[in-house]
Amino acid sequence: MARVTDWQLTRTFPSASGEVRWDRLGDPAGPPVVLLHGTPFSSYVWRAVARSLARHHQVFVWDMPGYGASEKAADQDVSLAAQGRVLTELLDHWDLAEPLVVAHDFGGAVALRAHLLHGARYRALALVDPVALAPWGSPFFRLVGEHADVFERLPPALHRALVREYVASASSPGLRVDVLDRLVEPWLGEEGQAAFYRQIAQADQRYTDEIQGRYADITIPTLVCWGEGDTWIPVAKGRELAALVPGAQWEPLAGAGHLVQEDAPAELTAVLLDFLRRRL
Repeated sequence: MARVTDWQLTRTFPSASGEVRWDRLGDPAGPPVVLLHGTPFSSYVWRAVARSLARHHQVFVWDMPGYGASEKAADQDVSLAAQGRVLTELLDHWDLAEPLVVAHDFGGAVALRAHLLHGARYRALALVDPVALAPWGSPFFRLVGEHADVFERLPPALHRALVREYVASASSPGLRVDVLDRLVEPWLGEEGQAAFYRQIAQADQRYTDEIQGRYADITIPTLVCWGEGDTWIPVAKGRELAALVPGAQWEPLAGAGHLVQEDAPAELTAVLLDFLRRRL
């Protein structure tokens, strides 16, 4: 079993929103798959799924600017608008014309914006508990967004406790302590603490409002997969989204919360493999 410390991104890309850390797994000749993480996570949450997909695919993983191992800087634009542009830049950098795309949470909105607004072409799109439909944002998320400057000044110990509790709540059965530590670590220290509240302050629903009316225009094969125990975004939102995208496949996963990759990695991988193989 791979240790939690065994996930490293070894390559860099100078995006318009800061340096992006990324990597590629699997056979370079295999069908390309791009994985997008959500907030407040990083590509680390995809490690098990990515390694499984890499047996038959070329898998691209990356940390969005402001997240994980990628650059975090004052006044950095880490909004959904910026991330959608960065994804488009990366696809060009990787020379991927029509990859398979799998996106979780905030990454779902990034993938949708890149496709609908920036002309990014995908062979197929799998959305896992995505941020896509209004209204979104928990009461806690909205409170922090409205007072990010205050929360940014929390004593480090209180900030650490707040982030641990928040990240832990994304899992239905609960996270292993070492996994929780790894998910929280990028948000600690002076740079990480500021980055955590920066990304929440810039999370504006208008970026999904801009595209929500265009979901009926999506013509590529689309999968909508959802953890039935998701307390961050109710499973009813998943059914609603699947009904809006023509021909979308709907796959609820029992026993999983919002962080499906941690709660049910085997089940999620099986659903993704079935969906992706039928698109080759």
